[in-house]
Amino acid sequence: MADEQEIRQLELLCKQLYESQDTAVRADAEKALVVFQDGPDALTKCQVLLDRGDSCYAQLLAATTLTKLVSRSAQGLSLQQRVDIRNYVLNYLATRPKLPNFVVQALVTLFARITKLGWFDTHKEDFVFRNVVSDISKFLQGSVEHCMIGVQLLSQLTCEMNQISEVEANRSLTKHRKIASSFRDTQLFEIFRLSCTLLGTAIENCKNLNFNDENQHGLMTQLLRLAQNCLTFDFIGTSTDESSDDLCTVQIPTSWRPAFLDFTTLKLFFDLYHSLPNTLSSLALSCLVQIASVRRSLFSNTERAKFLTHLVNGVKHILQNPQGLSDSANYHEFCRLLARLKSNYQLGELVMVDNYPEAIQLIAKFTVQSLQMWQFAPNSVHYLLSLWQRMVASVPYVKATEPHLLETYTPEVTNAYITSRLESVAVVVQENLEDPLEDLGMVQQQLEQLSVIGRCEYQKTCTLLVQLFDQAARTYQELMAIPRTSGVVSPTQHVEITVQEGRLTWLVYIIGSAIGGRVSFNSNEEHDTMDGELVCRVLQLMNLTDSRLAQGGCEKLELAMLSFFEQFRKIYVGDQVQKNSKVYRRLSEVLGLNDEATVLSVFIRKIITNLKYWGRSEQIISKTLQLLNDLSVGYSCVRKLVKLEEVQFMLNNHTSEHFPFLGNTVVVTEMRCRSMFYTSLGRLLMVDLGEDEDRFHTFMLPLTASFENIGTMLTAADGPMFASEDAKKALIGLARDLRGLAFSFNTKTSYMMLFDWIYPNYTPILLRAIELWYHDPQVTTPVLKLFAELVQNRSQRLQFDVSSPNGILLFREASKIICSYGSRILNVEVPKEQTYPLKLKGISICFSMLKAALCGSYVNFGVFRLYGDETLDNALNIFVKLLLSIPQSDLLTSLEP
Repeated sequence: MADEQEIRQLELLCKQLYESQDTAVRADAEKALVVFQDGPDALTKCQVLLDRGDSCYAQLLAATTLTKLVSRSAQGLSLQQRVDIRNYVLNYLATRPKLPNFVVQALVTLFARITKLGWFDTHKEDFVFRNVVSDISKFLQGSVEHCMIGVQLLSQLTCEMNQISEVEANRSLTKHRKIASSFRDTQLFEIFRLSCTLLGTAIENCKNLNFNDENQHGLMTQLLRLAQNCLTFDFIGTSTDESSDDLCTVQIPTSWRPAFLDFTTLKLFFDLYHSLPNTLSSLALSCLVQIASVRRSLFSNTERAKFLTHLVNGVKHILQNPQGLSDSANYHEFCRLLARLKSNYQLGELVMVDNYPEAIQLIAKFTVQSLQMWQFAPNSVHYLLSLWQRMVASVPYVKATEPHLLETYTPEVTNAYITSRLESVAVVVQENLEDPLEDLGMVQQQLEQLSVIGRCEYQKTCTLLVQLFDQAARTYQELMAIPRTSGVVSPTQHVEITVQEGRLTWLVYIIGSAIGGRVSFNSNEEHDTMDGELVCRVLQLMNLTDSRLAQGGCEKLELAMLSFFEQFRKIYVGDQVQKNSKVYRRLSEVLGLNDEATVLSVFIRKIITNLKYWGRSEQIISKTLQLLNDLSVGYSCVRKLVKLEEVQFMLNNHTSEHFPFLGNTVVVTEMRCRSMFYTSLGRLLMVDLGEDEDRFHTFMLPLTASFENIGTMLTAADGPMFASEDAKKALIGLARDLRGLAFSFNTKTSYMMLFDWIYPNYTPILLRAIELWYHDPQVTTPVLKLFAELVQNRSQRLQFDVSSPNGILLFREASKIICSYGSRILNVEVPKEQTYPLKLKGISICFSMLKAALCGSYVNFGVFRLYGDETLDNALNIFVKLLLSIPQSDLLTSLEP
């Protein structure tokens, strides 16, 4: 009686867990059920719950609990118990074919898990868990419901064998691969052939199937998924990243050759696509994507040519009957299939296909139509552009005499992409739609592909860009010249201006990518001349927009300009560039920019302008400083830069008065920008000053004034409550600035100038800041990172003279900081969810600082104990205390990749 009541209570708890609207009731039910799952009699009660069958939720609980029980290695079940559970599950499913789907799935998962974990278990030299197909074939001979369950069992088992469960992640990966390999060699091909046989039977009886019937539709879904799971199996244990599926090769075993050599398998899935409704046909296309990716070495050259011919003919047939491609899932999978044509086959092989001219024409037409429908499935465009990018990149290596026809169709693709993006702007603005330009990651990915595509027949690309750019720039200039009533733009004018700015934004991005494509394709002087035409137009537009920044500007257009400058810098600025390039000739003729130095001055003027006017835009400031950082990396480029008046202006006027973003100490990302700014200035300064200490101190005057002002305020403060908030904000920015300088000063001379400046005058101020605001990571993080940078012996910059005490003095200051912060943060209690930002982050920086100091080889640590100095002992002691204060779970989390 007590057991009966307990079982009913479990059923009630399950109902509460899955149906109750009260979160407290659900939480209590969940706790009680967790206790049940960990109980010693869980196995027996699970069987009772399943046998009663009164509650589907109780059945779900029983199935998931049994799955957990068989997955545990510590309290493992006996072999006979596991065999009994397996047989019980199969019998249960056979006698109850109309269970709810979630219960069936839970039981199927249990069967797959117990089969996998017992794969090598034997009884009287018989592998008791391997008679999978024979046991499940009984289901396949029954009703539609039975057949669907049988297919689900095979499909889930294939998935289970192919993936590492959470339980197995803590066990041996070798054991997982051993089981997966055995399953692949003994069962997988038979399962795949079985799925193809069943699918072939379905095709033959397609006219008699009613796909509006839930069971028949479900059976076809499960069959297609079974075939897909077989084809996506990790055959060689590479665990490929699904996000890079366009590069994937399916490593089909050699024993599978018969299934692909007679082409019936290929034809089967093309027939399935044409015969099935849209709700199912995308799965057939997904299988075709995998079949098209079969490794090249599976075939001989002749066999591969025949296979490719059948594949291209199948693709051509779909393009000739494109009705199904109106479904977004079908469209996406078909785009993936097209991409696989080039990722797995060479252009020289494609052009040898009998119907190649017709096929490439249809593919080009499909691509153009797809690009014009820019709102439909935008995430699929990547695959189409990938196909054309790879074909164009392969042109120089084609040895076949047959024409590839890319010079005919590639310009159509380029034209379609450019014009469709421009036409999208008006629609986005007028209908207030989501702007594709907001997704810069996707835009950059597409532009990288277009940069290669557009270089094919580059003259046509440039002619189109010049025509469209001149038209848009002329219209924009006319709009900006229209007199405004009381200085206010009318709503109609505002829309027109926004549209033209959007069009120019796309054009500037595309021009930048076209120039960046020079390295990816065979270039010549004529192409450089065309690049010069494009560059001149963008720089002229920049002059126009910059002249109006005082009245406001377009953030997206500015970001496009910065992208353009980055591409131009990579190709035409640096040691590897020919100074007699026709790009520079055209710049000289049109804009008077005679050499690389004058072009660099344009770069720096643009950087200064952005830093002056765009302090409110984190993106623009960040990307502008990234451009400055990239320019300051090359040594020969830096030597040219320091001779420019614009650079001298930056070195002499690095204050918030001239660069307003330096005065903004609120936004975290802008604080990172400060460090990047001073890193770049530091590289320039290091070349400019040589060994001139007076020049260094002149540069440091603004920072010196800030430090002395902060020092005065902190000295008078008795605690954080009395310390000025202004001093706190200025200190945060100052620590970022100095960290940037410390990072860039990688020579002994420049580093020693900085060290002599900061020690002993200003290190006490930083120590005082740690004492006052140890609990505030906004202060401690930049200060600790500054010291972590100072103790880094980068490029052997800390090789002090034998008689110099500087190494010991530097370590002593670092030890003070570590001990001051560590001793205080140990006593700070923080919410668990805030442990890392408020506590562990600072501790980890201290650890990094100590490691860098101990490994720097610039301190003789034996000196400390010899002279009774406790600096080293204090640092090590606080390190141990900090380490012991960190929970083991947090340490393990930090070690995860």
